Amino acid sequence: MNTTLTVSPDHTAPPHRAVPDPRQRLHRIAVRYGPPLAMYGALKLIGFSVFMYLLDSAGDFRKKNPRFGGGAHPWDVLGTWDGWWYQQIAAHGYHPELRPIPGATGLITLEGNSAAFFPLYPALMRLVSEVTGLGAFGAGLLVSVVASFAAALGIYAVTAHLGGPRAGLTAAGLWAVWPGSGVEWAVYSDSLYVALAAWSCYAVMRRNWLTAGLLTCAAGLNRPTAVALIAALAVAALLAIHRHRRHEGILRPLVAVAVAPLGLLGYLLWVGHRMGDYGGYFKLQSGAWAHEFDYGKYTLDVLTSVPVGHNDYLFAWPFADIVGVCVVLLAAVLVPLLIRLRPPAVLVVYPAVTLALVLGSQQIFGNVSRYLLPAFPLFIPLALALRRLSLRLQLTVFSIAAVASGSYAGYVLFELGVP
Repeated sequence: MNTTLTVSPDHTAPPHRAVPDPRQRLHRIAVRYGPPLAMYGALKLIGFSVFMYLLDSAGDFRKKNPRFGGGAHPWDVLGTWDGWWYQQIAAHGYHPELRPIPGATGLITLEGNSAAFFPLYPALMRLVSEVTGLGAFGAGLLVSVVASFAAALGIYAVTAHLGGPRAGLTAAGLWAVWPGSGVEWAVYSDSLYVALAAWSCYAVMRRNWLTAGLLTCAAGLNRPTAVALIAALAVAALLAIHRHRRHEGILRPLVAVAVAPLGLLGYLLWVGHRMGDYGGYFKLQSGAWAHEFDYGKYTLDVLTSVPVGHNDYLFAWPFADIVGVCVVLLAAVLVPLLIRLRPPAVLVVYPAVTLALVLGSQQIFGNVSRYLLPAFPLFIPLALALRRLSLRLQLTVFSIAAVASGSYAGYVLFELGVP
């Protein structure tokens, strides 16, 4: 008798899963992130080229000290002022001390010291220099340029999460042409800080608390104004615990709150220990740079002097101060528009505390356009409004702004002020 053996299919075997094609993944990434990177890069390159042209055509940098806005070539200016300090730290490290200037009276009584500049950016400069063979100047520029693109992506991600890809694309464009954006491609730590801040805010919005805490901790190793980011994360975490503790628990938000300030506090304590004075960092800022929190007294003095043409206030740089006043007025308009949109708390607290820190401090007012550059959530109301324009009109507006930014965001900051 013939028998036939029939093998039934094994329904318990797992279904076959196609292995993702790396080319398809790269294509999806390019489609999603290519436009904001291209938008930012093109606009920034236009503004940067105009900035270099203005420096070369005016030629004033050739007569200045290479440490204070001078050099042999236009691009040398990008490594002056604060850039000089960062290069010194990358090459020689820190030597924290409070050294009085003999016989000095008035505002400046201490010699400048590298401890006033936070360590993450110069540490990356040194690492890149050792890996690539570039000098401190070239390594600093490379870190800043790469970080500026990372910041553009972070700003895009935050804004697109709220208003869609078109709004995110617009926000990336605003990052390229915003007042103060001249430091984005310079030996300055601003681009790195904004990249960390933007992705930290995005992590908070996605409830990736540990990521947000670590990014905020890193931001605290880069700039003292990370206080604003720390406060914003803490408020967002406490609100999340109150509203969602049954679903998400409280451990991760609390760990994020605990980790976030460690970078900032760690550096301040280390500097204070090395100086023999745990308030040494603040004494250095006050005594060597005349930077201190005065509850807005100095800002009020400038805001009541510049509109009437008076330049008898402290640290007067008339052209740069006019740009600064315009930026403050623009921020005053954008804050209520941002609040009206009812975004996540982190996007309200972060720019609000940043504004309070900047406007409540005595410092060179012409730098306000740079100091408020990290307050990128203020881009959101503008981005939502500009996304309604046709792509052709939007590109026209941004192209004009990019050309103009070579002056107001670059030349004014570096050559007509003190960045």
